[in-house]
Amino acid sequence: MLKIREALAVEGRYDKNTLSQLVDTVIVTTGGFRIFKDRAQLALLRRLAAERGLIILTDSDGAGFVIRNYLKGALPPEQVKHAYIPDLPGKERRKRAPGKEGKLGVEGMRPQVLEEALRRAGASFLSDGAAATPARPVTKGDLFALGLSGGPGAAERRRRLLQKLELPEHMSANALLEVLNAVSSYDRLAEAVREL
Repeated sequence: MLKIREALAVEGRYDKNTLSQLVDTVIVTTGGFRIFKDRAQLALLRRLAAERGLIILTDSDGAGFVIRNYLKGALPPEQVKHAYIPDLPGKERRKRAPGKEGKLGVEGMRPQVLEEALRRAGASFLSDGAAATPARPVTKGDLFALGLSGGPGAAERRRRLLQKLELPEHMSANALLEVLNAVSSYDRLAEAVREL
């Protein structure tokens, strides 16, 4: 598995599933065109871009370019890199018919093609000697110990924490864990929970 410093922004959950088998980093979905109205998700992408850098990897069809261009205008250009997949005809295995333009999306690409797209975009591969992100990682046990999962009132405390940290309110405990390890540390999390 390849470790990269930057977070990835992809269109949907199937794209995320495909990439999570190849790279070890935070992968955030835009929900397709939902990103146009989801201010909290856009704020999360801005935060990840500021903390780690962000690589946008959308499908090579028209819809993918609409989403990419929207994000290009909404995020600071110096914090964003763009990865492009080739135009390949076909359909993904899970679909009955190809998409409107008949092109394979991110989820249909072979791992070698995705890795090459990330390398061309300038991804910082940590195995290539780039500096790793420091700090003690947050674990599921930490979320439980801090009262953010698995106990009475955990959902409400997690909702208040998400509000305080300006993160999307419907984020699950697992998604929160991934984002906290990307943009924060255990100490900063414990302090934020104390302030609640």
